[in-house]
Amino acid sequence: MMAQYYRLKAGYPQTLLFYRMGDFYELFYEDARKAHRLLDITITTRGQSAGEPVVMAGVPVHAVENYLARLIRLGESVAVAEQVGDVATAKGPVERKVVRVVTPGTVTDSELLDERSDTVLLALARSPRQRATYGLAWLSVAGGQLGLTECGERELAGWLARLTPAEVLVTGHEAPEALPEALRQHKAPRTPRPAWQFDAALGVRKLQEQLKVGTLVGFGAQDLGVAHAAAAALLSYAEHTQGRALAHVQTLKVERASELLDLPPSTHRNLELTETLRGERAPTLLSLLDTCRTGMGSRALRQWLTAPLRDRSPALARQTAIARLLAAGFEPLREAMRGISDVERITARIALRQVRPRELSGLRQTLLDLPSLAAATPGGCPLLDELAKALQPDPAVARLLATAIAEEPAVLLRDGGVIATGYDADLDELRAIGQNCDDFLLALEVRERERTGIGNLRVQFNKVHGFYIEVTSSGLDRVPVDYQRRQTLKNAERFITPELKAFEDKALSAQERALAREKWLFEQLLDHLQGWLQPLAHLARALATLDALAALAERAHSLEWCAPEFVNHPCIDIEAGRHPVVQSRLAETGAGDFMPNDCRLDARTRLLIVTGPNMGGKSTWMRQTALIVLLAAMGSFVPARQCRLGPIDAIHTRIGAADDLANAQSTFMVEMTEAAAILHSATEHSLVLMDEIGRGTSTFDGLALAAAIAGHLHDRNKAFTLFATHYFELTEFPRDHARALNVHVGAVESGEDIVFLHAIAPGPASRSYGVQVARLAGMPPSLVRHARATLEALESQSRAGEAQVDLFAAPPAPPPAPVSEVEEALAAIDPDTLTPREALDALYRLKSLQKAS
Repeated sequence: MMAQYYRLKAGYPQTLLFYRMGDFYELFYEDARKAHRLLDITITTRGQSAGEPVVMAGVPVHAVENYLARLIRLGESVAVAEQVGDVATAKGPVERKVVRVVTPGTVTDSELLDERSDTVLLALARSPRQRATYGLAWLSVAGGQLGLTECGERELAGWLARLTPAEVLVTGHEAPEALPEALRQHKAPRTPRPAWQFDAALGVRKLQEQLKVGTLVGFGAQDLGVAHAAAAALLSYAEHTQGRALAHVQTLKVERASELLDLPPSTHRNLELTETLRGERAPTLLSLLDTCRTGMGSRALRQWLTAPLRDRSPALARQTAIARLLAAGFEPLREAMRGISDVERITARIALRQVRPRELSGLRQTLLDLPSLAAATPGGCPLLDELAKALQPDPAVARLLATAIAEEPAVLLRDGGVIATGYDADLDELRAIGQNCDDFLLALEVRERERTGIGNLRVQFNKVHGFYIEVTSSGLDRVPVDYQRRQTLKNAERFITPELKAFEDKALSAQERALAREKWLFEQLLDHLQGWLQPLAHLARALATLDALAALAERAHSLEWCAPEFVNHPCIDIEAGRHPVVQSRLAETGAGDFMPNDCRLDARTRLLIVTGPNMGGKSTWMRQTALIVLLAAMGSFVPARQCRLGPIDAIHTRIGAADDLANAQSTFMVEMTEAAAILHSATEHSLVLMDEIGRGTSTFDGLALAAAIAGHLHDRNKAFTLFATHYFELTEFPRDHARALNVHVGAVESGEDIVFLHAIAPGPASRSYGVQVARLAGMPPSLVRHARATLEALESQSRAGEAQVDLFAAPPAPPPAPVSEVEEALAAIDPDTLTPREALDALYRLKSLQKAS
C-alpha cells in the first residue's frame, strides 16, 4: 500500500495528497505534518515503512469539502486519490488513482466557490527580448471565460487589481525577487511551472485546438506572442488539474488597456469598489449595486464595474435597457429570475463531468421556466430584444433532461434514484425486483407459517446478514430440515432456505446492477450533453446580463438615480450628486439626510482647489464624483439630479496615508510614488483626485511639492482634477492659473462648537477648524485649550511678523468659573458650629436655592 502511495505522490511532489483509505482520506509524512499545522487535525504514527514509523493524519470522507475549502483559502493545492479498483476482486491493495487536483485557481466544486465572484487562474509570462513587457492569460475554469492581453510593468498592477486572480502561474526558474513588484505585493499564491511550458508556438497550437480554429486572427490575438506563451502554461495546467480537456472553453476575449477605463489599484482601494479599506465586502459600491437574483448576474455586474470600457456603446445600450425596464416594470422579470439556476457553472461542470444530479434537475427547471422569463422581459430596445431571443434555445435539452432525470434525484449518483422511471427498460426491470421484494417476503412468511405451524415466524432483512427467517426458542422444535442456521441469538435462531437464498442472490444482485446501470446511463447522458455546451453557455451569458440589468433598474428606482448624458466635448457636469454608499448608510442608520452637491469641470475649469474643515465632506464629495463617473461608464444610472459627461479614459486617486514597511517605503514615500504614477499616466481625459498631498513631510517641503504637483496637473497633464488641501497658501493658485478655481466646504463656528454644512461653495475656506474637530474626537479639555492658545499665538505672529511662538510653553490657566448662589451659601456654612436645628434649616435653605436656580 505504501509503495502505491509513493508512486502517486511522485506525480504531485509539491501538492498535498489525500489518499483514500475506507472512510478516510489519509495524508502521510510531511503532508500529514503540514495538514496538522494548517487544519489542526490529529497526527499519529502507525506501523513501519522502510524501517521508519509511518506518520499519518486523516479527514473523514463525508467532511472532505470543508477541509478542502479551508486549504484553498490558505492558498494550498490538494490532489485527491480515490479507490478505482474493485474491492471484491482486488489482489493486494485496491487500485487508486488521482481523480482531481484542487487548486485555488481551478476549483469547480460549488461548495468551494464564491457564488458571486469568479475564481480566476492567471498565467504570467515575461518577454525574453523586452523584459518590461508581460503576457497575461487568464481562465475561469468554473465559468469558461478565457482571456489574453499584453502590458508593460507599470500597467501590471492595474490588471492584477482588475482580474483579482486566485492563483498565478509563473516560470519555475524565476527567483521571487526577480518577479515584478506588483506581483510580489499581490496576495494570490504563486505556482511555479516548468519554463518549457511557457512557449509561444505551443500556446498558439493549444489555443487553436481549444477554440477549434485554424487561426487566431478572428479573435484579434494573432500578434500577442508573449500572451501566447502564458496561454500555453495556463491551458496545460488547467487540463492537468481537471484530468481532461476543457470542452466548455470555446471563446477567447482579447482585452487591451487602451480599450478599458484605467482603474489603478489605488482607485479600487480608495473608492472601495469591491472591498472596504478594512478588507470587508460591505459596505462597498458593489455590495450596494448587487441585488441580483443569481450568481451569474452578480459576477457579470462585478465585471462591468471593475472593467468598464472607454467605448460608450455598451454603456448606452445598458442604460437604454434600464430605462425600458423602469418604464415597463422590472419586478415581474426579477420575480421570474428567482428560480433560475447557475447555468454558467452547471455547464462547466457538465463539460468536466463533475455535475451532480440535482444540478441537472435545476438546469431542467430553468429551461422549462424560460418561456415565462422571456414573457416577463419587456421589448422595445435592441439589447432586451436580443436577450429575449437568446432565452428561446432548442427545447431538445429540456426534453432530454425531463425524461432522463428523476423529479427529485438523489444528491449523489452513488445513492441511486437519479435516472427517471421509464427512461430505460433494463433499469426499470432491475428496480422492480427490489421494489417487489416486500411482497415476496410477506408471501413467503405466510407460506412458511402455514407449512411449519410456527405462528411467530418472521421473514426479515438487514444489511449485515441479508435475508433470513427468525424463529424464537419456543418454535425451534418445529423447524423443518431444509432450514439452514445463519445466526444464533439469545432467544431466537435465524435460518436461510434454498428458496430464500436464491431470492437474496437475485435481489442483492439486482440492486448492484441497477446502480451500475444508473451510473452508465448518467455517463451516457453527459456524453449527449457535450454537444449542447455552446448553446448553454450562450444562454448563461444572456441570463447573467438580464439579471444584472434588472438589478441596476431596481437600484435606479429605489435610490432615485438618473440616466447620465454622454457628450463629445470635455466636461464633468454633475448637478446634486450624492455618494451612493454614504447616502445608503445614512438612511440605514437614521443618521440624517445626505447633502447633495454639484461638480462642474470643463475645458475652461480643469482643476478645483478644495479647502475646508476636516469632517466637512471634502473627501466624500471627491469620491462621489469619481463613483458617478464610474457608474456611468459601466452603463448604470447615477446618484444625481442631472449628469453630463465627456470622454473619460481613467480615474486616478491619491487619498489617505499608509506605509509599506515590508518594501521599505514610508508613508511619505508611498504618497510620492502614487503621485508620480498619476503624473506619468494622467491625460486630458482623466479624472484625478488628490487629497492632502504633501502632508507626510515638513510644512515647507509639503507645500512646495503640493504646489508643484498642482501646477503639473494643470499645465501638462491638463486632467480634470479635484485637489483637496489644508495648505491655504494654495488658494492663491487660481490667481496665476486660468483653468483653476477655489471651492470650499462650509462650516459655522459658534463659540467652541462647530457645525459642518457639508455643502460645496465657491471660493476658498478661511480656516480648517482642526482644534474643534480634535475636541469632537474627545481630546482632553486641557489639551484643546493649549492647542487653541498656541493656534491664536501662531496666527497673531503670522499677521504681525513677530518672533517664533514657544510651542511648549505651559497652556494658559482656564478662566475662573462663575460662582452660583448655592455655592456661596454652602461656603458660608461652618458645620462644626451648627446645632442640629440650624443644620436642618441650612439644608432647607440650600434646597430652596437649588430649586430657584
